[in-house]
Amino acid sequence: MGPMAMKLMAAAAAAALVLVGCTNLALGWNGAGVLHVAGKVMCQDCTKGYNEWVNGDRPIKGSKVSLTCMDERRRVMYYNSDETDELGQFEMTVNKYINGKELKENMCSVRIVSSPDPTCNLLTDFGAGKSGLKLTQPSFIYRDLVKYVVGPFYFTTPLCDQPDTTESSDDYRGKNY
Repeated sequence: MGPMAMKLMAAAAAAALVLVGCTNLALGWNGAGVLHVAGKVMCQDCTKGYNEWVNGDRPIKGSKVSLTCMDERRRVMYYNSDETDELGQFEMTVNKYINGKELKENMCSVRIVSSPDPTCNLLTDFGAGKSGLKLTQPSFIYRDLVKYVVGPFYFTTPLCDQPDTTESSDDYRGKNY
């Protein structure tokens, strides 16, 4: 066997190993019966200087985060919420099968709901926390563990709330100015 044939066989063997690895990864992902969803909720204070604002976020203990999963007909199939710990972290565990139906991760979204901190309780959409972040790709897959890590999500202070100043053209219909 010549050197070229040996190189081709080595390349084919490497490609086969990659294919087997990807197949095992996909089987592990689809075979897991439980999903884990974790993340963090923080307070961001815009009244600080830039460096403090960028690096000065702090965790909010007791923030409520929700997970909502829909079925193919856009009906709520699963809903649950969790509260953050002293580090602002949450983790929810969900059975992948609800009433005999398989939960589709890509039809689930996580969002922030409320903050118990009276000085930092305004929802922001930074990281899609207010509108909801869809579960698209797991952060960790290992054997039967499928885990999505989202966020961080942020609340902000009342001083940082900016009013909506956009005007719709419908606002002026029928009015004489």
